[in-house]
Amino acid sequence: MKRSPLVVIFTTVFIDLVGFGIVIPVLPFYAEGTRFNATPRTVGLLFASYSIMQLVFSPILGRLSDKYGRRPVLLISIIGTGIGFLILGFATTLWMLFVGRILDGITGGNISTAQAYIADITTKEDRAKGMGLLGAAFGLGFVFGPAIGGILSRWGIAVPFLFAACLCFANATLLYFTLPETVTADHPARVSAAGGRGFKQLIRSIAQPRLGFVLGIYFLFIVAFSIMTTAFSLYTIFRFGYDAQHTGYLFAYVGVIAVIIQGGLIGRLVKKFGELPLVVVGALCFAASLFAIPFVGPAVGGLLALLAGGGIFSMGNSLATPALLSLASKSVSAAEQGGVLGVTQSTASLARAVGPLLAAVLIHSSIARRGADGLTHNMSDHSLFVTFWTGAAIMFLAFLLAVYFMRTHASDYAGSRVGEAA
Repeated sequence: MKRSPLVVIFTTVFIDLVGFGIVIPVLPFYAEGTRFNATPRTVGLLFASYSIMQLVFSPILGRLSDKYGRRPVLLISIIGTGIGFLILGFATTLWMLFVGRILDGITGGNISTAQAYIADITTKEDRAKGMGLLGAAFGLGFVFGPAIGGILSRWGIAVPFLFAACLCFANATLLYFTLPETVTADHPARVSAAGGRGFKQLIRSIAQPRLGFVLGIYFLFIVAFSIMTTAFSLYTIFRFGYDAQHTGYLFAYVGVIAVIIQGGLIGRLVKKFGELPLVVVGALCFAASLFAIPFVGPAVGGLLALLAGGGIFSMGNSLATPALLSLASKSVSAAEQGGVLGVTQSTASLARAVGPLLAAVLIHSSIARRGADGLTHNMSDHSLFVTFWTGAAIMFLAFLLAVYFMRTHASDYAGSRVGEAA
């Protein structure tokens, strides 16, 4: 494995996710402030506009990286994200906020392009380890990003966006001077594109049952993850009386476990057990933690039980996610890495839109039921169980699919990468 490019890609994704994490706690307060007076629904549309643009443009940028190279697409996407942050920081009207988020979403395909770069420079044995490093960069970015955003907001609510823009431009500079191109003239992706067969190959690859199973399981993982993150803060407030700071500590704890597993252990685990068993075990751990967490409270297990549940959830997600990305990469030839990993990123974007929406509907319907009985309009035990158990059911379905997939397609991944010789 080539370590120097991996360090650069890790740094690129980490800086990108720090910038993204900075926005999460600040944007709602920024948009709802006296300058813009946005409603909560408008704030939701702001976040949704980013995800929708990523859903549409991630496969396009991924395929462009197959045709023209990873470096130019990474550079353009990072610079576009920086410009989007500048627009947010200097916005004077509400529509400028939407322009900034939409531009960031359109150019936000750098994650799938970074994944394609990892696929270019790793062997099939080290593929999951490389994807795990990106997962570790994700975890670290989400640990540091929100904290930095909260600290910088003391000097002005727009300051975090300007700082994030500076991070992006510094990131682009680092990448320009240190990252070599992997899609050379004889790279299968460029040869395929020159022959005019690129998009046709991509469509055929997406229609393959192998890749369809991987994308389906990955979609269920992200939906369940999004349900958990949406409901978890309400759960800790209602059941434990925690504030945003204490809940942030819990998310940081989950992030640290993810960094340890994805950044250090996943490569050795894949070499010993393979990707598919890790997906199965990860789905089962994820489902079990989502099923058990609603039972936990100050009088039932307390903080230790909460930490145990969060740790099992993080372990399950951290085992399965890089393994699924590795399987998606191995399901197609080298000529289709960017396009297929772009589709994988779009699958994640769609799941991140579906999960919070489903959680909101479940919580609202449960609260509405309590309200009809004349009770307090707080998050009830009923809504806790319904929301978390829905996530657990989704993950149990992912577990069943993973078991079936392992029994029927394990031999496809035992030898060389599928489609490599095609």
